[in-house]
Amino acid sequence: MFYEAMAKIEVQNTQVKIISYNDADYISLTDLARHKSDEPSAVIANWMRNRNTIEYLGIWEQLYNPLFNPLEFEGFRKEAGLNAFTLSPQKWINATHAVGIIAKSGRYGGTYAHKDIAFKFASWISVEFELYIVKEFQRLKEEEQKKIGWSAKRELSKINYRIHTDAIKRNIIPEEVTPQQANTIYATEADVLNVAMFGITAHQWRQMNAEKKGNIRDYATINELICLSNMENLNAFFIDQGFPQRERLIKLNQIAIQQMKVLESGNEPLLLK
Repeated sequence: MFYEAMAKIEVQNTQVKIISYNDADYISLTDLARHKSDEPSAVIANWMRNRNTIEYLGIWEQLYNPLFNPLEFEGFRKEAGLNAFTLSPQKWINATHAVGIIAKSGRYGGTYAHKDIAFKFASWISVEFELYIVKEFQRLKEEEQKKIGWSAKRELSKINYRIHTDAIKRNIIPEEVTPQQANTIYATEADVLNVAMFGITAHQWRQMNAEKKGNIRDYATINELICLSNMENLNAFFIDQGFPQRERLIKLNQIAIQQMKVLESGNEPLLLK
């Protein structure tokens, strides 16, 4: 079993855990059931006694699980709804080799289900509850996509910075410089971009923001990071062309002003956190 990072959403005062299992989102049925009762296991068992539930679970497994045991499913389907019929998640998993529902022990333990099944369970509890669950789940996914986008922009900036520093090695650093001299050159070139973009050096920013962690770029907006990525590539090109630093700073500042005007027009700046 491959469990990955956990997230949480809150719906109508109910905390609901979500885990990633085999690259899919699984929502805690145990948490959802607590919205209805303080005995979530009894709520889940009652739901699984329902014939409609068994049919839905069986069809889902047949669509997505090649190892599903249809013979055991048929047996459960025939018995579903009878007074004596009971079915626990673990019994369903063991008998049919189901993957749509999983039982997790240890930390964050409980019964989890693929989001398709979890939404169906939430609907059984309450249609209103289901709608709120879907809404919060979608909000969570949108936030995750934004974070992925921010990380991608940050990584792009780092990659371009490596391109930028390679150009410095080829064209600015003289032969047989000391490590300290080389570091001074790197810092100066990094500050060419900082001054062109932010109007201050990294050291000046740290003096003005002593209480903050990280560096000036960690607090940049997405648009500023996009602009910095472009500027790093352009600065590497300017260095290859032999432009002196003063001329590059002026050109990069003009480019920063022009690009930020375009990027900011009609868009609210988003902070990278």
